[in-house]
Amino acid sequence: MASLNPRSYLFVPGNRPDRFAKALAAGADAVVLDLEDSVAPKDKLKARADVAAWLMAAQPVMVRVNTSDSEWFHDDLGLGGKPGIAGVLLPKAERVEDIRIVAEHFGSGVPILPQIETARGFRGALALASAEQVRHLLFGSIDFQLDLGMTAEEDELLYFRSQIVLDSRLAGIQPPVDGVTTDIHSTELVRAETLRARRLGFSGKMCIHPKQVPIVNECFAPSADEVSWARRSGGKRPRKPQARRSQ
Repeated sequence: MASLNPRSYLFVPGNRPDRFAKALAAGADAVVLDLEDSVAPKDKLKARADVAAWLMAAQPVMVRVNTSDSEWFHDDLGLGGKPGIAGVLLPKAERVEDIRIVAEHFGSGVPILPQIETARGFRGALALASAEQVRHLLFGSIDFQLDLGMTAEEDELLYFRSQIVLDSRLAGIQPPVDGVTTDIHSTELVRAETLRARRLGFSGKMCIHPKQVPIVNECFAPSADEVSWARRSGGKRPRKPQARRSQ
């Protein structure tokens, strides 16, 4: 069940309905039924039908639609109005207009989460973050590297991660969410990359395997000092600047 500000986003292929309930039981703050990267072109129609048949208001999930320039995007928008959609992920987001289109189909109460995965998306991240209904930016670090022709480790992506954190703050939205750790066997690597993301100002991380979830949740859990501060301050956070929304 998706929380208001998830720490962990667990992706599950949209054409694997046998895994949907298992994903919900994995302890992730948000489960993302994926119609994009994890679904082969030949399975796109099945994935959309499986997701539509499974959606239910009692167990809210997020949905990742296909890219706006794909042949499947407009049909994915037909999921708008279905019960149980707690948010929509827009991959390779580059245009505010695409966010408006998604919002028009899914409704004013559904948060939209643009994924920054291209050079154009990165350049326009502040405008995307300032668009109506955007709650978080997500950094798709793997596809971002492919778009820029990078073979990157921590240092090479530091500027881009920091800028996305800054853009989110300037737009007055929640902090961004970091990309996946592709090695599903190394708990040490998941922990190290999650703690790095938290130090940089991210508020969550995307996961591709259930066993990554408890590590991510633990790393983003508030420390004893933070809990103590929240109690002393009555839970108030420093005031954010007024968001400048695109017209």
